[in-house]
Amino acid sequence: MEREKAIIEVKNLNKSFGENHVLRDFSLSLFEGENLVILGKSGSGKSVLIKCIIRLIEPDSGDIVVLDQDISALDQDEMDQLRADVGFLFQSNALYDSMTVRQNLMFPLRRHWSKEEREANAENAVKEALEDVGLGHTIDMMPAELSGGMRKRIALARTLILKPKIILYDEPTTGLDPITAREISELMNSIQAKYNTAAIIISHDMNCIKMTGNRIVMLIEGKNYAEDQFENLLKNTDPKVRDFFEGL
Repeated sequence: MEREKAIIEVKNLNKSFGENHVLRDFSLSLFEGENLVILGKSGSGKSVLIKCIIRLIEPDSGDIVVLDQDISALDQDEMDQLRADVGFLFQSNALYDSMTVRQNLMFPLRRHWSKEEREANAENAVKEALEDVGLGHTIDMMPAELSGGMRKRIALARTLILKPKIILYDEPTTGLDPITAREISELMNSIQAKYNTAAIIISHDMNCIKMTGNRIVMLIEGKNYAEDQFENLLKNTDPKVRDFFEGL
C-alpha cells in the first residue's frame, strides 16, 4: 500500500496506572486509507492506546497528532470537532436501548449538526448509513429486536453517519459467531473501499485480523514490538511474536 500521508502519528507515548506501566515509548503511524491492526494480549494497553488517541485518557508523556492537529493543544470544543472526524465503534456497541434505530443514528447528528442541517439532510443520512450496513429495513426497530450481529452493524452505521476520516474499532467481532464475525470483517473492508477511511482495529480474532489488516502492530510489553503484514509476521521466528500465531 502506498503511504503518502500519516493521518495519525503517535510518538513516544507513555501511560502508567500506579506501578503498571501500560505504554512505554510507544509509537505508530496510521496512513490514509489503511486498516492498521493493534495486536496484543489482554491488558496489554490496546484500549488505553485508542482512548489516548481521542483523549478519553490523558497520557503521561508523548505526542499524538490526529489529522495534523496536536490533540494536547486543543480545547474541549476543538477536540469535540476533531472527534466528529474520528468514529469509534465500541466493543459493547453502546446503543441506547430506549431509542429506535433511527433515533440512535440521529444522536450524533444532534450533537454535531445544526437544526437546519438536520431538517434538510438527517433523514437521507440515516437511510444511507443503514444501507451501507445492509439494514435499511430496521430503521424503526428497537435494539432489543435485533440479533448481536445486527446490533454491531447498527453501531457501525451510527459511526459512519458523520462520514469520519478515521474509524477506531474496539474488538469488532467479539461475542459473534464465526459466520457473523466474517460478515462484519467483510463489511469493514467494504467501508474502507467505499469511503477510503483509515482505521485502527483492536482484535483478538485472527480471522478478522487476517481479513482486514493491511498492516499489524504488535503491542508487547508496552512497546511497538514488531510491525508488518500478516503473512510476514506469521513467518517471524521471534518467540514473543510466535506466541500469537501458534496453530495457524
